[in-house]
Amino acid sequence: MTETNNKNQKMVLKLVVIVIGMFGFGFALVPLYDVFCDITGINGKTNTTAASYQAVDIDESREVTVEFITRTNTGMPWEFRAETKRIKVHPGELNTVSFYVRNPATSDIVAQAIPSVSPGLAALYLNKTECFCFNQQPLSGGKEAYMPMQFYVDPQIPEDISYFTVQYTLYDVTARAGGLETKTNPFMTTQPQSGK
Repeated sequence: MTETNNKNQKMVLKLVVIVIGMFGFGFALVPLYDVFCDITGINGKTNTTAASYQAVDIDESREVTVEFITRTNTGMPWEFRAETKRIKVHPGELNTVSFYVRNPATSDIVAQAIPSVSPGLAALYLNKTECFCFNQQPLSGGKEAYMPMQFYVDPQIPEDISYFTVQYTLYDVTARAGGLETKTNPFMTTQPQSGK
């Protein structure tokens, strides 16, 4: 009987170790995935900080079409759209597009835009020198604004990528931000930005 108890205890111990190992692996999976995606560039995430524009040779022999899609997260009441739905650019050329937002609610709301690029590999070659997605965007109830995005496509973009999509999803982060900022946001204007 003692031998059976010892075998049962060993089996229970092995199962507990396996469960703890599986839980640890599941817990570590998200950061590991983020590191893997950052290295390979397959997740479509773009940089969260501004790139500096270096004067480079513009490849006028190529055109890359960039499409802009906007959406709001569930429960986000803002109207949000790209003023330029699609633009053809030459790699290395600096371009500016504008996005429109309107807060139809009576309350002040702080938003955060999260970009993604498809196909994911193209995210490695999209360089934003100015973008409303770098900061939280406060907007008073009933107000509207135009938010610029300035970018260039790296001339090293592979030849087989001639079209990619940038999607911005707008989230309500008012609770996390602690309310509407009283200072003026430099990325928001009440007039449309000139674009191509």
